[in-house]
Formats: sequence, structure tokens, C-alpha cells
Amino acid sequence: MRVMKEVTAAEPVPPPASGAEQYPALDFANSAVALPGGQHVDLLGTPASANQWLTEHGLAPADAGLQEMCTAQLRSLREQIRSLFACRVAGLPALPAALSAVNDALIKTPTVALLHWDEKNGPYRAVSHPITQLVDHAQAALATNAADLLTGPDAERLTACGSAPCNRYLLRRGRRHWCSTRCGDRARAARAYARRTQNQA
Repeated sequence: MRVMKEVTAAEPVPPPASGAEQYPALDFANSAVALPGGQHVDLLGTPASANQWLTEHGLAPADAGLQEMCTAQLRSLREQIRSLFACRVAGLPALPAALSAVNDALIKTPTVALLHWDEKNGPYRAVSHPITQLVDHAQAALATNAADLLTGPDAERLTACGSAPCNRYLLRRGRRHWCSTRCGDRARAARAYARRTQNQA
């Protein structure tokens, strides 16, 4: 479960949206959250919070010591993935810059599992990614996951949350097109208010 540190918004960040458990790239795209009242929470806003996000998603050790330059690279990739999700949802052509950014991330790290030998357990294979390549590895994993979502059968279910001002994406289940119960309640309340106002006019 996500532990919220460094989040000071009056309204808590909603739980992961539908589909985030299967597609970490969806949770990555949703790591900048627009909340009611003009509040924004960026879970990649500082090196420490970005390190925490990566750790919670199995993409970095807790003591990785990310620097601001690495964090800025993650935020940049996030915006490009969000752009691709927005184009897919709207049925529009993807921006070339977004495609290039994701493709660049896809080829940043080696995918060949090298042979290693542990004195205790013997031979094993693993992809090597030393700490200097940590962000490249994380970006490649997230870009791969985003590409799998955009080209797989679940792409048809990708949608934007239907409750303003929420800016998150989710995989639609049935008719539900809200990322959280709170967003659904807010949308229903807004519709009820609009109907009352119209009836009184």
C-alpha cells in the first residue's frame, strides 16, 4: 500500500486507479494529481519522493539517493506518457516528441540477462543495471509497460477520469469512468446540483 510522505494537500491523494495494479505505467502517469480547490500533488516532486515512488514499485532501492537531474528525467517521461495516453483516449495521432521520448527510454538499458554466479546458490541470470543506470532501468521498465498497455487489448479500456478537476487515467470497468469512489461521488454531486439549479431556473 502506498505510504504518503511529503504530501501536504488538505485532501488526501486518492488510491491507485483501476488498472494500476497491472500497469505501473498507469500509476506513473497518475503520479501528478490535480485535486479540488486548485491543489496539486506531485509524487515525483522531489528526489526523496521520487525515490520513494520507485521503491514502492520495485524499481529502486530505498537508499538509491536520486538527484534532482534524475527526478527531472522521470517527470519528463511521465509527461510524454501522459501525452500518449491522452492521444489514445481522444483518438488523435501521437505527438512525435512523445513517441521519441518513450522509444528512447525503451532502448536505454540492456535486456539481455547475463550469467552470474553466487557462491551460496550457484549460477543465475539477471539483467545488470548498476546504480549509475538506475533511472535508465526504471524509465525503460515504465516505458515498456506503457507500450504494452497502449498496444495490448486493454488499450480499449483506457480512459480519463470523468470527474473534474481530476487528471488521472484508468482502465474502465463496465460503465465506471471515475478513478476513485471520491471522484464518482463528486461527479454525481455536481450532476445533482446542476439538475437542481436548472429546475429552479
